[in-house]
This record gives sequence, C-alpha cells and structure tokens, in this order.
Amino acid sequence: MPASARTRRPAATSRPSWRRMLPLALVLLLLAGLLWYGRHQRQVNRYARRVYATLISRYLTGHEKTPLLEGYSVHGIDVSAYQGRINWPLVANHRVRFAFIKATEGVTLRDNRFQRNWRGARAAGIYRGAYHYFQPNYDATRQANLFTRTVPLAPGDLPPVLDVEHAEFHDVAQMRRGVATWLRLVERHYGVRPILYSNYSFYKRHLAGHFDEYPLWLAHYEVSQPSLPREKWIIWQHSDEAYVPGIRGTVDFNVFQGNFQRLLAMRIPPRGRGTVSN
Repeated sequence: MPASARTRRPAATSRPSWRRMLPLALVLLLLAGLLWYGRHQRQVNRYARRVYATLISRYLTGHEKTPLLEGYSVHGIDVSAYQGRINWPLVANHRVRFAFIKATEGVTLRDNRFQRNWRGARAAGIYRGAYHYFQPNYDATRQANLFTRTVPLAPGDLPPVLDVEHAEFHDVAQMRRGVATWLRLVERHYGVRPILYSNYSFYKRHLAGHFDEYPLWLAHYEVSQPSLPREKWIIWQHSDEAYVPGIRGTVDFNVFQGNFQRLLAMRIPPRGRGTVSN
C-alpha cells in the first residue's frame, strides 16, 4: 500500500498544565477550608444555628424545651421585648426560679414590655430583677436616673443589674468612669449593691480588676464551665439560644452559683435592715 494511503495517527497532544494542577488545587482548597473551619468552628456552628432558628421561628409553638444544665439547681432567664408575649406561669413550671427583665437602655429608651413582664414574673412566683443596657458614649448620670425612675425595686426583688458589653466607645477610661458612676448612683438609690453583667471577652479586655467589689454575672457560651474562677462570678449565662416553655423563640438561659437559699439571701431586704451582703 502506498505510504500516502496509510492512515496516519494524530500526534499526541499534551494536557494543559492547569488541568494537571486542578486536582492538587482542589485538595489544597479543601485542606484550607477544613483548617479555617477548625479555627472558627464555634462561630460557624453558632451562625448556622441562628439561621436555622430564624427559618423555623414561624413554626414554633412556645412549648419547645432546652434541657436544664446539669450540676446546677437554680436556673433563670433574662428577657426583653424581643421575646414578645410571655406565658409566665408556663415558664415557672419549667423550674425557672429567677428572671432579669430589661427595663432601660441609654438615656431615653424604656423597654416597652418591661411593666408587663415585671408584673407577670412576680405573679408566677419567679424572683425578678431588672437590668439597664449601658451605652458608654452617653451620660452615665442620665442613664442611672432613667433606670431609677422606671424600675420600682422593692424588698424581695433581686438587685439591679448593669449590662456592660457595648463595644463602641471613645475611651476605655471614660467608659469605666461612666460604669462606676451608674453603679454608685443606683446603689445609693436602692440601698443595695448592683450586679455587673458582661460577656467573657469584653470583661477580660475592659473590666477585669476594676469592679471586683460588685457581683459578676458572666456570659460565656459553648464552654463546659466559665474560664473565670468560680469565686469571680455568681451567675453564668451559658446560652443565648435556649428554649423555655412559655416563650415562643429563643431566650437567654442562666444558672446561679449556689443553692436556692443563697439566691433568696441576695434579695433586697425589708426596709431598715441595711444592705444585702453579696
């Protein structure tokens, strides 16, 4: 057969270099993703749970239940207008012994469900307290006055609480002076030492060592125990995405360090007995 009639095989073509590198790039990308997830696992899982909670919120009944944290006998919640209408008797049936209720924020804001929650908690037999959300860039005296004009604390109620966690402020020393002013004025008004609330990272960075004479209510999530020593705190907010029957949606869940009698000893005493020792 003539050479010209023979079938010629096509010359072998080399694979483009990017195709040869693609499997390696995918493996490296996967490893990088796993490394990133390992470092940010808590934040990613937390975000995923919040997205899921938002998606199912319309289907909630108000009877969902998060198990009580083991190792503690006194459990409580803190609420604001965000929780909407609360069935306080049903909440009390879930062994909730205390509740802190948002009253005020900054220099003008009054929580629009404070009075209803204040009355409802007491009627259900839940020991109640009130808190103020501190805005560090506003006048601390005006913030204290707003709280004392709004909250009718009486003997048998729990001490007032200052929530300090707002991260936007001009100067840390000025912020601390404002916190000290609020605490001093509110203690003078009610005759009982307030409780200081903050989350773990904010407390360690800005407040630790400056307000040790005040009882600490610490928010620290997704840990088996708070990282601070037990003698540093009295209440631990261990979750901000719990479910309690009587509340449609998530709520903050807390435990008190001590037995029920110690919680009762924290209450504002009858007039004439002096201040409570915390």
